Order: sequence, then C-alpha cells, then structure tokens
Amino acid sequence: MHSHLLPGIDDGAPDAATSLQLLTGLQDLGIQGFITTPHILWDLYKNTAATIEPAQQLLQAELDLTNNPVLLEAAAEYLIDDYFSRLLQEKAPLRVLRNNHVLVEFSFVSMPYDWKKVFFDLQIQGYQPVLAHPERYTYLFNKWPLLEEFREMGILLQVNLNSLTGYYGKPMQQQAQQLIKRQMVSFLGSDLHHQRHLDALRQSSTLMPLVKDCLNNTAWKGFGK
Repeated sequence: MHSHLLPGIDDGAPDAATSLQLLTGLQDLGIQGFITTPHILWDLYKNTAATIEPAQQLLQAELDLTNNPVLLEAAAEYLIDDYFSRLLQEKAPLRVLRNNHVLVEFSFVSMPYDWKKVFFDLQIQGYQPVLAHPERYTYLFNKWPLLEEFREMGILLQVNLNSLTGYYGKPMQQQAQQLIKRQMVSFLGSDLHHQRHLDALRQSSTLMPLVKDCLNNTAWKGFGK
C-alpha cells in the first residue's frame, strides 16, 4: 500500500522495465497486490491523474505482455504542503488507497504548522488519514504523547518494512519496533523506490517475525483485501 513503482513520474522507478523488475522482485517475496503511491510534492513532482494514470496503464501493459496477473492500483503519497492544503480547501477529490484512506507524509525537516487543521479537514471531508513512516521523522523520536494524540485523533500510522530491517539506521529501526510494541501501527508498506530497497528486504533475517507482530494488531482489520 506504499511504493513508488510507476515509471518515470517521481523518484522511484525511472522506466517501465525497472518498474517490472522491482514489482516482480516484490512478488518473489510473496506480495500479490500493489497500491502504488507516487509522490505528489508540488515543488518537485507535480503529479495528477494526467500523469499517474498513463504511468499505471503503461506498467499494466507490461504486466499483460508477460501474463502477470498481479493486482495493480494507483493512489498517491501527498506531502502536507500549501498545495495539499489548497486541494482540501477546494474540496478536490483525492486519490485513495482503498475506501477513503489517504496516504500523507510530513516534511523530514519539521512538522507542518497547521497539521491539526489539515487532519481535521481531511476527516470532515470523509477521508481517513494514514501518516506515512512516522518512524523516519527524527522530530517525532520518543514523542509518545504526541504520537498518542495522533491515535486519539483517528490518524492511522504506516511503518516502512525497511525501517524494520535497519536500512535507514538504528534510531529509525528502534522507533519502528517501539511503534509495533505499543500497537500503534496500522499498515506496513515497502516504500520501495529502487533495487537497493528490494535487496535490503531480501537480505533481512529479522523482518518476518516483526511483520507477524504487526499482523496481530487489531487496527489492520477492516481495510479489505
């Protein structure tokens, strides 16, 4: 439910051949369906339906050529910035993961000053916010009262699989493990951008026990297959 596999529209796969290679590599790990989430980050990646849907169609055509029956959907990963706030103000339809779930991310530098309003506006418009990789925001390290506030507000949290492998560093790994221990994780995603991410998933010997811990979290229930 979080990957950058669509070709040529963000900092993920640069072309369809790479997309197919990465996708089939994830299939080898047992994943049978994908909701890709290209960045919508207006200063760098001005993605809309006009860019996302043709990229999805191109990758789907490659899958069809190889008779690959994998499920491929396309949502988005929205940076909470001025552009995203404008989308909410205009009540523009957002790309959802499934049902009403919308994947959003914070800047890695600091939290948006209006984060409470943004989440409130999302919920008022009928969306379920899912915050991407909170374990990677250093300003949230060990800020458990704030993370509990997220949960009380109904914000779901998604941890990156490679945070659990230690790919991003020990502090991120420990934060991810603590989020799981406290049963605060609702989703896992690969956040896969390139071959190095795939290699880290393949080489990890500690990943699956942690995945099983997450699967015991009741917050997973109800998302659908």
